Amino acid sequence: MAFAYFDTAHAINVHDEIINKSGGALGILNIGLLESVLAHVQNDLYYPELEHKLTHLLYSINKNHSFQDGNKRASIFLSAYFLEINNCSFRVDRFIFEMENIAVDVADNRIDKDLLFEIVNSIIYEDDYSEELKLKIIYAKGFGNED
Repeated sequence: MAFAYFDTAHAINVHDEIINKSGGALGILNIGLLESVLAHVQNDLYYPELEHKLTHLLYSINKNHSFQDGNKRASIFLSAYFLEINNCSFRVDRFIFEMENIAVDVADNRIDKDLLFEIVNSIIYEDDYSEELKLKIIYAKGFGNED
């Protein structure tokens, strides 16, 4: 499958639009980190399938702090756009809905990249999380650990 990608200028424009609509500080802290994420996601050897690419894109934009502000929001909307341009627009609404909470947990190191991959994979290919995945998410968030 040939994937569609977007460039750094598009990512910056989306980020700036998010900030202008929802508030926060404009500006880029490290354009090299952003360029690196967008280049790496195109490597089919490391990221062969849509779910691998999407996980890397969301995780890296969220965690790398390329932008002054709005990194979590940018990670969600740029990843949703990636879904859209790769013929998965039917999953965009669910993806955005689920990621509104998950992105915070990724940023706060409660959800690691492996669990994020499972979540992304489920969103793309299933209509709901499996019971096992729901439990993993609950425990990652720190719920259910009260003894």
